[in-house]
Amino acid sequence: MIKILETPRDAMQGIAHFIPTNSKVEYINSLLKVGFDMLDFGSFVSPKAIPQLKDSAELIEKLDTNTNTEIIATIGSLSGAKRAFEHSKIDAIAFPFSISEIFLRKNINSDFTKSQQSIDAMLNLCLQKNRKLKLYIAMAFGNPYGDKWGADFLALWVEKLLDMGAEDIILADTTGDGSINDIAISYALLNKEFPNLNPGAHLHTLPSNWEEKLSAAYNNGCRSFDSVLGGFGGCPMSGKALMGNLDTNNLLHFAKKHNEKTKINSEALLKAYEIGSRIFQTK
Repeated sequence: MIKILETPRDAMQGIAHFIPTNSKVEYINSLLKVGFDMLDFGSFVSPKAIPQLKDSAELIEKLDTNTNTEIIATIGSLSGAKRAFEHSKIDAIAFPFSISEIFLRKNINSDFTKSQQSIDAMLNLCLQKNRKLKLYIAMAFGNPYGDKWGADFLALWVEKLLDMGAEDIILADTTGDGSINDIAISYALLNKEFPNLNPGAHLHTLPSNWEEKLSAAYNNGCRSFDSVLGGFGGCPMSGKALMGNLDTNNLLHFAKKHNEKTKINSEALLKAYEIGSRIFQTK
């Protein structure tokens, strides 16, 4: 079984023109009918940093969350987590940690020490609120900024985070620079060292390499993947051009090819794609 975390938040965050809230509601509600295991709908961060998602508080209250899909909001600080948890429809928060301190500064104006303090506070908050924390590890498969990197270095950080109480970790190829070999080595090592962890994958891909990157993670034990219907998006805080996310349609094609089951309703997926095509101005 392959688990899918659909991330319309990642698809929308780098778009310059503001997508009307009602259009977002229509699109995300259509996605909630598809059967995704999880869905990252928006973010509680500074509107100056991500103006496209300044309406997330309004958006969540208009969503039909009577679904088995886990609703996730991305946050960049403890205050963002507190704002997210004001909304009962949100099941979990996602925090973008990174093993690149340069990227932590670029992305959330933080560093290793402050980020660990934030994670500790968020874990305590989640315990109080009976919610979940998903930890992303950005630059998990390499570092284009010149910081230290290696699969062993990644494993050391994973061990630290697990010791803090983290349970749900997703490895992110944030800038799309991760090589096939580094993706494979990273999952092989983590699944050997932490057999009960089952880390997810957030891959930024191109049409020319999506299957190779996906295979590198899958062949080394990964069974939970982030994706975006249409493959849109990327990280606008990386200082690099938006590369695009793993396309949900490609992920489903891959799952079928490998005889892996998903919970996806194909008819609902097609309808969501048609709505999304209007929003993202695709054909």
